[in-house]
Amino acid sequence: MISIGDASLLRLFQLTSPALPLGAFAYSQGIEYAAHAGWITDEASAVDWTCGLLEGPICRTDLPLLSRLHAAWIARDETLVRRLSTLLLAFRESAELEQEDVHLGRALARVLVGHGLTEASPFTRAGDATFAALYALAAARWSIPPRSALFGYAFAWSESQTGALSRVLPLGQLAIQRILSRLIEAMPAAVDVALSLRDDEIGALAPSHAMASALHESQYCRLFRS
Repeated sequence: MISIGDASLLRLFQLTSPALPLGAFAYSQGIEYAAHAGWITDEASAVDWTCGLLEGPICRTDLPLLSRLHAAWIARDETLVRRLSTLLLAFRESAELEQEDVHLGRALARVLVGHGLTEASPFTRAGDATFAALYALAAARWSIPPRSALFGYAFAWSESQTGALSRVLPLGQLAIQRILSRLIEAMPAAVDVALSLRDDEIGALAPSHAMASALHESQYCRLFRS
């Protein structure tokens, strides 16, 4: 069971809302190239792609580092925050994925400064800003429990991915919702695994994802920035 107060739950909704002015809609994380290359063609292949990423890099890289970033912010250890954020950037397998993370991190930092979280100020222009680092700051200061924060992060990522799929594939809204439902069903196990990983177990290899992102950099016609 997840125990979270009403105010913190509402803050989690705000933090994961697509209305948050970050510009996340401009990124597909390689989905655009994967669709262009015929690697993702229909609902079934879209489920395989997104669930594979959720159970791979998201589960084994993003979420365990997010948990540690949350703890670092609770301890007010900004040195550790920056080390973990830099480590997360090192796991990004293409220039586009790294640039996306920094862009979203800086954008969220500006939003949080506007909400009075002055600790985010140094990250508005920092080269080591990541979305997870600033998301963890908001979660820590708004009393969002770590497990709840991980679920919110996984859901926001899933919603962003299905949004990208809806723009590059001829899938109806019901199909998109079915894909999102499959991701939701996989989230509890992914969060459990993420919270159980030791430091030396963090990291996952997703070759097709890395290739799609890298090849997207030179794709002739693009809707997305990644």
